[in-house]
Amino acid sequence: MSDTHFPEKIRSLERFSERFDAYRLAAAGGDVLFATYPAGTDIEPHTHETDNWGVIVRGEMHITMDGQIHHFKTGDWYHVPAGRVHAAHCDVITEEIEFWFTSEVAASS
Repeated sequence: MSDTHFPEKIRSLERFSERFDAYRLAAAGGDVLFATYPAGTDIEPHTHETDNWGVIVRGEMHITMDGQIHHFKTGDWYHVPAGRVHAAHCDVITEEIEFWFTSEVAASS
């Protein structure tokens, strides 16, 4: 399945999903997710208890939030606040690094 450019050290982390290549690094105050999405990936509407910041490192992603579709390409950062309903779609192979900050860390920033 893997078409990831993440190095073996990243791929040796805890697997996060069976639907796509995603690996989680537990960190103080949250988690870091390294994910590779195949072309055509749809992530249905959902929420997180964490304050999420991500950067697209390959490809592009469309995030729907508050009734608007936002387009992010390689190098772009995005933010999804805790509790916000959002969905995503990738037309092409896309990789991201996403930081999931717990409410304690998010509140102090």
